[in-house]
Amino acid sequence: MPIKSLEKYLPPNTLQYLKIWFSDYFIHIKVTRNRNSKLGDYRKLPDDSHEITVNSTLTPQLFFFVLTHELAHLIAFEKYGRRISPHGNEWKETFRKMLIESLEIYDEDLKPIIVKFSKAPKANFMASPDLVRYFHTEKQDDSLQFIEELQKGEFFIYRNEKYLLEGLVKKNYLCKNLATGRKYSFKPLARVEKCS
Repeated sequence: MPIKSLEKYLPPNTLQYLKIWFSDYFIHIKVTRNRNSKLGDYRKLPDDSHEITVNSTLTPQLFFFVLTHELAHLIAFEKYGRRISPHGNEWKETFRKMLIESLEIYDEDLKPIIVKFSKAPKANFMASPDLVRYFHTEKQDDSLQFIEELQKGEFFIYRNEKYLLEGLVKKNYLCKNLATGRKYSFKPLARVEKCS
């Protein structure tokens, strides 16, 4: 996909950064349908080109954030070699620099969250409660809510299965699957549908 055709998925004025970051590499960008398991990914192809995928359903700022995350993999591997850890110190430093370099792209209320996140970038978007709250609060027209908003003893549906919230264990929520009786640990920002 040509870099110009990404514009409809991105916030204004991002192409200047992408042109710099892309300049030394041959990259296939694929904008995919929504995937629940991931927002994007990166891999090096057998012909030494690179492939990055990003979900099409993301808001422009989140799309740019995820694209930056995946480009940081490419740049870190190319700079430091393939033996580095995918989310190790080299990737973190690369991602940190890219986030700060492109900070002006983000809305004013998001900038402090990006700065805080950049101090210790996480491998998974869901590991940053501030980012998750920012990108999900009032931005989705659906009946889902964070599990941390429910009370002990309330029922909810997650991936078409009904659960009972039994309580908080350390930082996660212990929940019982009503069909199987098995217990599962849910992160506080898991999005679930509360049963009436």
